[in-house]
This record gives sequence, C-alpha cells and structure tokens, in this order.
Amino acid sequence: MSEFKQKVKQLFQQHEVLISQKNQKKSSGNGIYDCYQNPILTAEHAPVFWRYDLNEKTNPFLMERQGVNAAFNSGALYWNGKYILAVRVEGVDRKSFFAIAESSNGIDNFRFWDYPITMPETERPDTNVYDMRLTAHQDGWIYGLFCTERKDDTRPNDTSAAEAQCGIARTKDLKTWERLPDLITYSGQQRNVVLHPEFVEGKYALYTRPQDGFISVGGGGGIGWGLSDSMINAEIKSEVIVDPKIYHTIKEVKNGQGPAPIKTEEGWLHLAHGVRNTAAGLRYTLYMFMTELDRPWVISHRPAGHFIAPHGEERVGDVSNVTFANGWILNEKNEVYIYYASSDTRMHVATSTVEKLIDYCKNTPEDGLRSAASVQTRNQLIGANLQIMKNLL
Repeated sequence: MSEFKQKVKQLFQQHEVLISQKNQKKSSGNGIYDCYQNPILTAEHAPVFWRYDLNEKTNPFLMERQGVNAAFNSGALYWNGKYILAVRVEGVDRKSFFAIAESSNGIDNFRFWDYPITMPETERPDTNVYDMRLTAHQDGWIYGLFCTERKDDTRPNDTSAAEAQCGIARTKDLKTWERLPDLITYSGQQRNVVLHPEFVEGKYALYTRPQDGFISVGGGGGIGWGLSDSMINAEIKSEVIVDPKIYHTIKEVKNGQGPAPIKTEEGWLHLAHGVRNTAAGLRYTLYMFMTELDRPWVISHRPAGHFIAPHGEERVGDVSNVTFANGWILNEKNEVYIYYASSDTRMHVATSTVEKLIDYCKNTPEDGLRSAASVQTRNQLIGANLQIMKNLL
C-alpha cells in the first residue's frame, strides 16, 4: 500500500474511533437533567470526504481542502425511530450550511448523512443560513425555519452591515426541500422564529423575535407571537410580545424561543435563550417556561434564572460564554433529549423527562426581580429545610 493510501486509511480509522465513542452520563447532576461527558458533535465529526480531496493526483500532500470550523445550533426531530439533528455546520470560510446527523440512541454515535442539505434559494440569494428549527406540523409537512442573512443594502459602504430574516423551507423526507418565501412581518429584522406544531384558530402560529438591527434588538426584543393564514406566503400582520426582556435578569438584553414547544397534559413546555451583558461581553443561557394548553401564547409558569448555562470547557469557543438550543426531542417513553450548543462551536445533549420538566417549571420560584425578594424566597426554603433536618438528624 502506498504512503498516500496509508494516510487516507488512517484518517478514516481515527474518524471512526471518534464517532463511535460511547458517551457516559456525568456522575453529578442537579436532579432536573443529566449531562454527558463528551460533546455529541464537533467539527471533527464532519466526514473525512467533506474535508479532504482523496485523489492523490490533485492532492498529493493529503491537505484538508475544505475545512470545517464548527458543528452547532442544531434543530432536532424524532423521525422513523431515529434521533435526527439538522446541524449548523460552519466551514472555515465562515459560511454555514445545514446537514443531517442521526443516532439510534440520541446520545452518541451521531453520523452525518453523505451530503449536506441542498437548500434552494429565493430570488434574493442568502449570504448565510443558520440555526434551523424543525417542526413536524399538524398539516403533515416538516418545516425548517432558519435565519437567512444578507447584506444590508441600505448601508452599502459598511461591509459588516447585515440583515436577518426568517427563511422557510419544508420537506417530507429531510432530503428534498421546497423553499418558500421568507416570512413577512412589520417589525424590522427577525431572528429565532419558530413554528408552533399545531394550528391555532385555524391558522399557523409562530413565535418571533423582532429586532431593529442585525445584532442589537434596539427597541424590539422579547419572544413574540403571531398568526399566519399560510406558510406558502407566510405573513404576520399583528405581532405581540408574550415574553419580554427584563432589566437585571438573564434576558435583559434579548431573548428568543429555542425549539418548538412540547405539548403535555398540563400545558406547553418551552425552552428559550436569554442574553445579558457582562464585563466580558454577552452571556447566553437557556431558560424554561410553560404556557397554557389552549392558549399557547399565555405564560402560566416562569421559573427564575437559567436552566442550562455554559460551564468549564463549554465556556470556550468561537463565541465564548454561550449556550444555545434550537432543538429538543420527546420520545415515546416521555424522555426529553435537549440538544444544546456551547460557545458556537460544538453540540451537547442533556436528558430529562416530561414529568421532571413540568415539576421544574411549576415548582421553581419565579424571579422576584430584587435582591431582597430573592433572599426572602431563599430564606423560606432554608427555614423549611432546617425543620426537616431536625427530624432527620
């Protein structure tokens, strides 16, 4: 065997060791969810044949011709007995694209399909696409809603000026996608738009995040709610904020819906991200809330503080101090698999159950919005526990 072929064989062997690695639960936990020792997807999980030219004549030094920088911010779907992720894969050229990775158990052995998603474009081509939310809708289609980024043509001389809007596509097999026109709203730019899985009042319901600019929400912000007659030409004429940003909380700068909510007998479970400012820059964490079963835009329970935040190695990456989630899965055992990215670099999984998440939402105290209120709430817990400890010890 030639030296070139030996190097190629070694690349594939090393890749197989990585993607077949067993993922174990971490020994410590908080009782709400379990975390796992290894990321489930990284840039190195991208197939060798995506990155290397394997032809010795055109690549005699076996160089990585099309590098992958990160694999993160994945939509998720339980489909045909498999745990499916629509992964945001970012090349070293800074362009993101979507690719499907699947696993039989949802916690390890995720393997990318041979080809990334070939996403059709509208008449106004996307410069970049990312952060797809997958929704298996009541109408029988699987919808992918994502951010489409384009140059802000109103500022032609500013090479960093961008515009974000909600791109929409649908599919029946996750391979062939039909691109639909972008969502029309009347609130400037849009990010983190999520399709509710059921019709509401006979219409398509969407969670939005209106904002004035590409990065800064300005006078906008908060998780919005609106209805559209169609998804083929989706348009929200009336948009209301159902979960606003709030001063001196984990969502004081901006917040947005994560994946589509999970329906339970007691209401809809929501996972969202909140952003606050620090001396080290923006900090993204995840939080939860519940909405009423018949009125999924009305919040019934809102536990205080973050649900998942970046810790340890998760704090380091392309955009540090970030956890972000746009996908979770409910399986037939009422287990919930929460797929979150850390620092715009890699994917992780945390596992829980519907029962636990409902308990967390209903019985975790709300934010009192003042230090004194927080101490009062904590003192109530301490006092009750001290009485219990007297009886136990």
